[in-house]
Amino acid sequence: MTAATVTRLDRSEHQQRRRRRIFSYVALAVFAVIFLFPLVFMFVSSLKPDAQILTDARSLDAFLPVGDISLNNYRDVFDRVPVARFMLNSVLITTLIVVLGLVVNSMCGFALSRLEWKGRGAVLAVVIATLIVPFETIAIPMVYWVSKLPTLVFEGAVPKYDFGWLNTYQVQIIPFIANAFSIFLFTQYFSTIPKSLDEAARIDGAGWFTIYRKIVVPLAGPAFATVAILTFLPAWNSYLWPLMVVQEESLRPVMVGMQYFFQLNPAWGEVMAYTTLITLPVLIVFLSFQRAFVSSVAASGVKG
Repeated sequence: MTAATVTRLDRSEHQQRRRRRIFSYVALAVFAVIFLFPLVFMFVSSLKPDAQILTDARSLDAFLPVGDISLNNYRDVFDRVPVARFMLNSVLITTLIVVLGLVVNSMCGFALSRLEWKGRGAVLAVVIATLIVPFETIAIPMVYWVSKLPTLVFEGAVPKYDFGWLNTYQVQIIPFIANAFSIFLFTQYFSTIPKSLDEAARIDGAGWFTIYRKIVVPLAGPAFATVAILTFLPAWNSYLWPLMVVQEESLRPVMVGMQYFFQLNPAWGEVMAYTTLITLPVLIVFLSFQRAFVSSVAASGVKG
């Protein structure tokens, strides 16, 4: 084979790789546009009156900021719904679920992946088995039990012992701290970290909690980011559970606020404005942690 032939083959292979790369980019761009259409439609519609939304839905104008554009829908949303209170409640509830969940679930994953103790495999199997149980099947029994749990309430400045967690923040937080999928993901990711690090730390006199805090946690950043995203999404989007256990408006999260717009005639412009407001935090969180999310899922999937 001559040098000229080799050169032609290399050039042909390079061109084929380039064409495949261009095709991949075009395909990804098309899929990105398709998935962005609902978000673009939601935001653009939030700037239009209801009549124009229905009219523009018959053409591409539904995705373009044309016509009678204003922020009136956003103003009307704040007049109809206590958006600030709902947002504050959701931020508080979601933040506590995510932070406490990271601590509790990572400790459980550490115990299941790094410690040697009898029955570890059976416990992990039970944890995984709970993933097949739909939340709707246990929602009613959970409502009954949380209504019987003891609680501490304050009448003025006087503490009082009572029963029932209904219409409280803790009923929206505590039942969702421990999460089977988060425990499983931490277990899988922690298993990829060499156990020789534990042995070296034990020789130096470190305890298991020190190993967890100073060795395993710093090496598991992508796993923590992934669990944070996967915990944040259902906590922020929670609707059924708070609708069942919270009747006081001052304690409701943002998703329950959606029902305010469908009580009589739906105001679609206000609906789009409200959904835009409650979608922005989700997009910000995902875009902030997407790289760690992808690397963690890839590592856990390959090694698990």
